[in-house]
Amino acid sequence: MTIKKYSLFDNLLDSNGIIDESVLDKLKLNVRGILETQSGFNRSILDLCLDVIYNNNMKAFALSQLVQLYKRWETNENLILSDELIDE
Repeated sequence: MTIKKYSLFDNLLDSNGIIDESVLDKLKLNVRGILETQSGFNRSILDLCLDVIYNNNMKAFALSQLVQLYKRWETNENLILSDELIDE
């Protein structure tokens, strides 16, 4: 939900769609900008940073897997919302 709330993956990839270390660096800079511009403490974005984005094991391959997982989650969430609207 934090990724969606802050649109962290929107416009992250270049037109080639390849995720490399420069894309990971771009994500880190985007998150750092969010943290610097927010007033107050936001636990969800901080947890995402500590647990995922700035984790020592986060590399381009791991980010690629996270983006794919996020896309599947988002698709499933949209299907569930569509089903709920149809049921109403």
